[in-house]
Amino acid sequence: VQLQASGGGLVQAGGSLRLPCVASGLTFNNYVLGWFRQAPGKEREFVAAVSVSGGTYYADDVKGRFTISRDNAKNTVYLQMNSLKSEDTAIYYCAATFYYRAYEARQYNHWGQGTQVTVSS
Repeated sequence: VQLQASGGGLVQAGGSLRLPCVASGLTFNNYVLGWFRQAPGKEREFVAAVSVSGGTYYADDVKGRFTISRDNAKNTVYLQMNSLKSEDTAIYYCAATFYYRAYEARQYNHWGQGTQVTVSS
């Protein structure tokens, strides 16, 4: 199983980025897909997830700014990030799980390598 995240970079506060994560080696349609992030000196934290049926759920501090979506035909999950803030600076990871409503990193079986997002103020 491989999850390949990309799309990170340096952006000014208030700007936008879109992170794609392409999966291979798994039956993509059967998995809940999530995004997590980890800032320096902090624990990895939940950002958003999308269920098998397309239902979405978000961490409180990204609601209304971030949108997660999936394209099963392309085995890809996306994280659209708008109105970025300096506190969004982190390495962003995509992950896959069979658990419904999985908010904790330990519930995810498969992980990508991460992509760096840096927001300058």
